[in-house]
Amino acid sequence: MATPTRPVRRAHRARRFDLRATAVFFALLAIIFCVLAFLLRTAAGIVERRPLWAVILTLLCVAGVLASRSRWRKASVTRCAGRAARALEEAAELASDDLRDTAVVTADPPAARAGGPAEHASAAEPAVTDGCLADYAALDPDAFEQAIADLCTDSGCREVEVVGGAGDLGADVVAVTPDGRRLVIQCKQYGDSHKVGSQDVQRFGGTCFTIHDADVAVLVTTSEFTEPAREYALQCGIVCVDGSGLVAWCRGTGPSPWQQTGIEP
Repeated sequence: MATPTRPVRRAHRARRFDLRATAVFFALLAIIFCVLAFLLRTAAGIVERRPLWAVILTLLCVAGVLASRSRWRKASVTRCAGRAARALEEAAELASDDLRDTAVVTADPPAARAGGPAEHASAAEPAVTDGCLADYAALDPDAFEQAIADLCTDSGCREVEVVGGAGDLGADVVAVTPDGRRLVIQCKQYGDSHKVGSQDVQRFGGTCFTIHDADVAVLVTTSEFTEPAREYALQCGIVCVDGSGLVAWCRGTGPSPWQQTGIEP
């Protein structure tokens, strides 16, 4: 698989404010401070009750610091603090996404929970779209991204590459379309009850054009999009490919995402 001629630029941009992620961030920070305070109180108790142990531990710590002083010279305190803050922020965002996903899954309609018509309708959908959608839903997230990349290759794209992962800034697959445009795809492998919301589309819209230089920006999911998400995508020029659209693309019975933009090369 060839590498893209234009590497994805990593620009430092301020992230969109997320109240839930910010709250989780400060909650984690408070927990860390509580743990540090507990460790300090424990150390003070050891010094008071076991002074000999305290002296031994102090000597061991000093010896460890002296032995690794060359490593401390290479790493600045500011850099370590920045890495810790970024790691804590990523953990807060991950916890926020998990909380939001759980809230969406538990908000199923009563008819679906009771085994009513809504449940039977959603259960019958995979039978109509057997093959492609069922196969994609059974994959793990990394394999799903690779499957979308393979689908792009089968559709005639060039220089297809999977770039999803930590710090991908919303781009999971990048490629060059058959007509020469830069394609940037974000993959959302969700269940039937979890629709892609406007927040997901807004996050992708904030990076796909300005950071990844997309000529065609696509958000593809095994589920569906909410109406506000589709409206925002239409305003920004983002192509939304839901489960049925993915099946049509996979079977060749429907257009590929870049054929839905109406942009001439």
